[in-house]
Amino acid sequence: MKSLLLIFSLNFLVSVSAQSPLDIVNSVDLNSMSLTLQEFTGETETIVGGESVTILSRNQATNDLAADYLAERFSAMNNLTVNDQPFNANGRNIVATQLGQTNPSGIYIICAHYDSVADYCADDNASGVAAILEIARILSTQCMENTLVYALWDEEEIGLLGAEHYATLAQTNGETILGVLNIDMMGYDGDNDNGFDIDVRPIANSIAIKDDLLSLLTEHEFNLNANVVNPGTPDSDHAKFWNQGYSAVLVGESWANNDQTPYYHSSGDRVNTLNMPYYHELSKLIMSYMVFKGGLVSIDNTVATTGTQLTSNSENGTYQWFDCDTNLPLVGQVNQSFAPEVEGRYSVEITLGSCSEFSACLDFTTLGVEELNPLEKVKIHPNPAMSILNIEYPFTKDLTVYLFSIEGKNLIEKPISKKLTKLDISKFSNGIYLIQLTQGQNIFSQQIVIDK
Repeated sequence: MKSLLLIFSLNFLVSVSAQSPLDIVNSVDLNSMSLTLQEFTGETETIVGGESVTILSRNQATNDLAADYLAERFSAMNNLTVNDQPFNANGRNIVATQLGQTNPSGIYIICAHYDSVADYCADDNASGVAAILEIARILSTQCMENTLVYALWDEEEIGLLGAEHYATLAQTNGETILGVLNIDMMGYDGDNDNGFDIDVRPIANSIAIKDDLLSLLTEHEFNLNANVVNPGTPDSDHAKFWNQGYSAVLVGESWANNDQTPYYHSSGDRVNTLNMPYYHELSKLIMSYMVFKGGLVSIDNTVATTGTQLTSNSENGTYQWFDCDTNLPLVGQVNQSFAPEVEGRYSVEITLGSCSEFSACLDFTTLGVEELNPLEKVKIHPNPAMSILNIEYPFTKDLTVYLFSIEGKNLIEKPISKKLTKLDISKFSNGIYLIQLTQGQNIFSQQIVIDK
């Protein structure tokens, strides 16, 4: 809302807080993941290559449509470089990289396999895929200190071939992979005990990853119960990173307690068999690990509303203001401050180097507030005054007038609604006073002199 901008005016400040790590964790959206599960398992149609399609199969020999879907989903996100990585005649890893801003050579990988052995296969492993896409959707809007890799492997079901190719190549190239968090089957909880497994072995710093997950589990009070499996299973993609001497763990539903899906490797593995609150909670735990290890870069993406302007609180970087209702940039609005000419919802993109963040959208309205500078419309005279002070305000909205002594003592408090109000000041002695008009959050202040 526009405020009166006058001499000695008080500006009312409205700002939106920057996101904390917990804010980011809590932004994991179950509805978003549920839609991805429906699309990626063929329960509902989706769009790939501009066409309406149904992903009927993710069998490694016939899953190009699924791979195309994943590549397009990553490509639509901010700050990601997408690598469509073929490794044999049929195999295609889809890998998206978010470059770290202060330690780009330090790499954390979150991964899942996307191939299946039957139709649908929601738990194995569309559940892991949908969680990674949701985590990437959110974190790709943040600036991170370390490099994050969102990797979706092919041909896990016939020998962990996609992960093997990537891990072997990484070791050959001397990549500094600091941790790998593999997700495989994370949506089934038949006994509703919220139990999940962390499969780990004392290889490199894998035990430390497990310890970090347990600490985050307690710190954020997730409604989950961890089972540490050591030595962990070698039957999923993390094992290929163990083989190359990298730190890695597997997170998923509780095979240790025989609480895995009874529809394993069958077309009975459907979305409606998953425990969605459990799936949501486990996804948030995984997100908390990626936020913690990725390291949020401090960019002040808050916005203040003062008077007729929106102002980014970030003193550095470049700015681009957006219309939130259209998601389009506002041409020419590239300064730290922006004065909207029409009411709407606005945000600003702040860019530091190759890193960009958006502020939250703010509502800005001018309805019912006069457009011209009130200095042109409010008249207080004469000044100096002797016994009567005239207040001319050409609108019919109620105001409150205050008169303060130079020491700040409130001498008059009076509601006024007339276009011309005569204020009796005859009982006050000569000197300097402050007159103030208020109307909602709008304030008009002016010094006057009484001189009899």
